[in-house]
Amino acid sequence: MNADSLAMRARVHAALGDPSRLAIVDTLTLGDASPGEVGEALAMPTNLVAHHLKVLVAAGLVVRTRSEGDRRRTYLRLVPETVAAIATPPVPAPERVVFVCTHNSARSQLAAALWERRSRIPAASAGTQPARRVHPRAVRVARSHGLRLDPYATAHVSDVVRADDLVIAVCDSAHERLPAPSRSRLHWSVPDPAAADTDEAFESAYTEIESRVDRLAPVLRGDVPTS
Repeated sequence: MNADSLAMRARVHAALGDPSRLAIVDTLTLGDASPGEVGEALAMPTNLVAHHLKVLVAAGLVVRTRSEGDRRRTYLRLVPETVAAIATPPVPAPERVVFVCTHNSARSQLAAALWERRSRIPAASAGTQPARRVHPRAVRVARSHGLRLDPYATAHVSDVVRADDLVIAVCDSAHERLPAPSRSRLHWSVPDPAAADTDEAFESAYTEIESRVDRLAPVLRGDVPTS
């Protein structure tokens, strides 16, 4: 086992070994916050927050970003990759992975295409209210990354999802509206790029989905990435 990797994991474990630092990480799990907001949420004095944040930043668990509004203000963001490096949840390898969004016209299509490039486990996609065709911007962004989407291959979840599938909802609406037989086991809250309808929005969705696929594919037990 790589010594550098072990040293990194040891630093992270040490950083999380303090209850106050673990509480800060828990606070940042669901969203970003300023140091002041963290202190207020945990009833922790400013100097103590600063001390613990220094350790968490050094361990690579937390990063600081400058506010786009008040430039004097900073926000803290949890680094999920660092957390995942020390605590990867065991996930049995399914027979197939099915990605679901509302219209099956962008996010689920991109996710399935990315998955097939990263994993040997078969993938499919579906929608709760499938559109007649895949969004042209999704087709273009996929093509720019060497992936091919069939412009007319949309489908309804009831025609695709089987009982032994690992269903991943890649949008909030699909996650909330999936019927019980097709209920998602995982939820990726990826913003709908069609709402902005710009190439940048579709590229951003692609990047987010790619990151999620890269994190999940290696931890499915028995799976071997294809690249």
